[in-house]
Amino acid sequence: MSPKSFARVPDGVEQTPAPFVLRVNDDSFREFHQLLALSKIGPPTWEASQSDRRFGITREWLVNAKDVWLNQFNWRQFEDRINSLPNFTADIPVDDSSSTFTLHFAALFSERQDAKPVVFLHGWPGSFVEFLPMLEILSSRHTPETLPYHVIVPSLPGYTLSAGPPLDRDFTIADAGHLIHKLMMTLGFRGGYIAQGGDIGSALALFLAATYEQCTAVHVNLWMAPNSSEASSIAADRRISDSTTARRAELFRATGMAYAMEQATRPSTIGLALSASPLALLSWWVYSSLAPNGVLASMHLLTLSGLVKNSSIGRTPGNHSASVPKTKPFGYSCFPYELSTMSESVARALTENLVFFAEYDKGGHFAALEQPELLLAGVEEFIARL
Repeated sequence: MSPKSFARVPDGVEQTPAPFVLRVNDDSFREFHQLLALSKIGPPTWEASQSDRRFGITREWLVNAKDVWLNQFNWRQFEDRINSLPNFTADIPVDDSSSTFTLHFAALFSERQDAKPVVFLHGWPGSFVEFLPMLEILSSRHTPETLPYHVIVPSLPGYTLSAGPPLDRDFTIADAGHLIHKLMMTLGFRGGYIAQGGDIGSALALFLAATYEQCTAVHVNLWMAPNSSEASSIAADRRISDSTTARRAELFRATGMAYAMEQATRPSTIGLALSASPLALLSWWVYSSLAPNGVLASMHLLTLSGLVKNSSIGRTPGNHSASVPKTKPFGYSCFPYELSTMSESVARALTENLVFFAEYDKGGHFAALEQPELLLAGVEEFIARL
């Protein structure tokens, strides 16, 4: 069935969202291609030739990615793919102000009275397009009459098609979470909703569950593991079954967190630097094993929308487990090539209501792009257990 048939907003909506069609104007499109074509790649170095990526991405990968982006990636075709799904914007009232904040979101609305609202939250430097494969899977399997969920996929505040953060004050994950929650309320989901997230989206999902009664359950596919001493004290006499999990988490903390610390401590510097060139942004993409075509749409949107506006809520590194609500139903899908993973014993020690835990044999940090079927299956099984 055509995804557009899922565009009917359910009864009870407090504010009818406006339909949205994405169209990058021709001048911006040409300017982007000129900027990308003129962006130079640095000379070969020993560090940039190491295939194990211990010093970061390789020059060979970047050369190939630039060629694909410039000569093979069809933005207009991808634009049509985005527009084949129901897209909306909503003007969310800002507290203590007469102003509003415009949030973009893609959605599949169900016509079932018992449909469960689920908000899917992307990360940085990604965008809502990470969830396009999942939206397409759901729309192909269901009709509006059979879809068991209302699926809401926002562009996070400050990202791509949503408005940028204010210029007169700081803007934090809590601020972003508050806007996402208000979006779900204006859509009529005061009876409760479920939050799912990866990367920064996982921190947002945990914040929503810890802060708002209406966020009744949370599922994540990134959960930062405690360090080894914390894990030992948390697990106590529990057996941590997978020592590889602990080693991977420690390795990431020791060698993989530099980019996050830069974003956390110097967001202005890195934001301005990455906004200067689409190739600079692509170079900062730390997950180089993902095929270039899987990331270029997000890079395109981030560049065209002005990356510097994104730096505020992309700057929070560290342990997300501190925000885990102890009593609300919690689910965790663990993908083996995630930046940092959590063993089941530690996961159970950190929350009193882990109703779903799954370990997969493939997939990594961008699970929604890499393994949409697996991630969706995990989320659906989690919801079925509620």
